[in-house]
Amino acid sequence: MKKQIGLWIDHKKAMLLSLDVDGENIQKIESGIERHVSYRGASNTRTPYSAQYQKGDDQLDNQFTVYLNKFYDKIIIQLRGAGSVLIIGPGEAKAELKKRLAHAKVRLQIVGIEPADKMTERQFAAKIRRYFKQSGMARA
Repeated sequence: MKKQIGLWIDHKKAMLLSLDVDGENIQKIESGIERHVSYRGASNTRTPYSAQYQKGDDQLDNQFTVYLNKFYDKIIIQLRGAGSVLIIGPGEAKAELKKRLAHAKVRLQIVGIEPADKMTERQFAAKIRRYFKQSGMARA
């Protein structure tokens, strides 16, 4: 039986719970990204010519996208070989990861994408176990 993976994701971190015949394994992946808002609106300085040394919004958005793509690539490496994947999380990262998976041409059976607030490890693990058990995909 292939492993089943539950993934909780936002732009700052991801938690993966792998369920297979050997048991459970939980893993955390940090993105290293600060809040997207902190990149915007650089402070106004009173020094002459200082504006030419500040990054523009386009540059900051591109930098943010590069960091996100590296973060998603780390997650994709962990998802390879999974039999089924449930993706949950609070924001846009779920849909962005799905697009990244399609772009990378990774074949996965995504059984669901659901909204979820922040969770502790225990809450996350319980939700994933319950989902796979109720859906009839419980491990043998």
